Amino acid sequence: MALTARLWRFLPLAHGTVRKPWLLTGVAGSWGRCCTWRLRGSEVMGNLGAFKRSLLFSALSYLGFEAYQVFSQAAVVHAIAKVFRVEEILEQADYLYESGETEKLYQLLTQYKESENAELLWRLARASRDIAQLSGTSEEEKKLLVYEALEYAKRALEKNERSFAAHKWYAICISDVGDYEGIKAKIANAYIIKEHFEKAIELNPKDATSIHLMGIWCYTFAEMPWYQRRIAKMLFATPPSSTYEEVVCCPLLS
Repeated sequence: MALTARLWRFLPLAHGTVRKPWLLTGVAGSWGRCCTWRLRGSEVMGNLGAFKRSLLFSALSYLGFEAYQVFSQAAVVHAIAKVFRVEEILEQADYLYESGETEKLYQLLTQYKESENAELLWRLARASRDIAQLSGTSEEEKKLLVYEALEYAKRALEKNERSFAAHKWYAICISDVGDYEGIKAKIANAYIIKEHFEKAIELNPKDATSIHLMGIWCYTFAEMPWYQRRIAKMLFATPPSSTYEEVVCCPLLS
């Protein structure tokens, strides 16, 4: 019915195909005669071609609209399925992490290392770091995994700056990389590490890991020996510092 109604609008009635009857009256209007125009052959053939073109155009328009609806619905279904798939992977990853299945977790998540999902990426950063810390991992592999973990954490942060876990693991991974880049890089990274721990706590004040690591950061710089402070001052105008009061009374730890 919808197609019929659509086709009816395209019928070439407005082009003079059929003309209305007209009335021929006498002098005094005493008699009249109705006459109907007859269509010439060329006019019929011309209008038949116009009708066919209108019919074809209408059919194509209808089919195009139907195809658009089908593809739109398919895209929505695909997007929903993708969301459920990600949720399923995250549940499986969390189960493996809580079960201490470090290698299985890493194998699972590396399948999605090209993902654009921040939740998958920061978990992959954590898993890479955990593999690096296993006793069976060689020093060469450990270094590769540490830098790999940092890259995943960085990408997670780029995808979602509101993820407290992305900030936390980015800070942790930067700290790990400092072991391979010397004292100057390690001190410079200290500013970045503190910034991201603070951001993680701001986004999730109840995350115990971020609070604990922020406390360790403060304690480390409060405990820094005088000669290391002097080296830090030689490298930076205002090197990172902290006090025992900050360790105990810092608002971030209260």
